[in-house]
Amino acid sequence: MAKIAVIETGGKQYVVADGAVLTVEKLPGDLKKGDKVTFEKVLLVDDGKATKLGAPYIDGAKVGAEFIAAGRSKKVTVIHYREKSRYYKKGGHRQHFAKVKITTLP
Repeated sequence: MAKIAVIETGGKQYVVADGAVLTVEKLPGDLKKGDKVTFEKVLLVDDGKATKLGAPYIDGAKVGAEFIAAGRSKKVTVIHYREKSRYYKKGGHRQHFAKVKITTLP
């Protein structure tokens, strides 16, 4: 069985394995392709034999990743409407994201 870990970033949790490519919330800082990123909020590590569980995080555990690209998701249309009152507002939102490739697991 492959080694896996569960990390938290951007308020979400992701199950990661070595070599996995993830689309996560926008990461802080001005990152360029090939930059190293470290995720320190590791919740679980499983190597196939033993499982380490954090409370809430595992002390000293870090997951290393390589920054691939940044972008924006497809537009989500938001409409506010009240019938019989001539109230109609239409807006949109595009969420920023970052693509990373997992390189090292604890």
